[in-house]
Amino acid sequence: MLPNFKKADSEGSRVTSPPQAASFSGNGQRSAAPLQTRTDRSAPSVIAADLLISGNLVSKGEVQIEGEVQGDIHATHVVVGERARITGGILAEEVVVRGHVMGSIRGRRVMLQSTSHVEGDVYHQALSIEQGAFFEGKSRRSQDPLADAGPAPAPAKHEPNPLPDA
Repeated sequence: MLPNFKKADSEGSRVTSPPQAASFSGNGQRSAAPLQTRTDRSAPSVIAADLLISGNLVSKGEVQIEGEVQGDIHATHVVVGERARITGGILAEEVVVRGHVMGSIRGRRVMLQSTSHVEGDVYHQALSIEQGAFFEGKSRRSQDPLADAGPAPAPAKHEPNPLPDA
């Protein structure tokens, strides 16, 4: 939400306040309450164009990929940029593809935009494909495409190297 800004008018200056929502009490009285905003949404994690990741990505938020990922991606929202290349599966509530994906996509809402190039199956509740998008694979509608995939992979555990025998 944008901060309050002072706005000058012909009668002087005034400060605008946040929008108010009307609520009704049990006796029919109307009272004003500030609208609630979503503060639980944080900035997306960005994989820059000069970054190559070999391994799986797991996030509880949004991931924006502009570089290359060789592995599976599990997140709430995934955006694959125009120059991005993914070799692996994507599992998310919402997936927007503008770049290359070689692997399956599982999402409640999947959008293949005009610059996308997808080679793999898409499991979805809702699917949109813009004119000009390349899609080679099967489209499978599912009531819960995320449940069919199983749990997210566990993070890799790094064990220390054993010492050589003397």
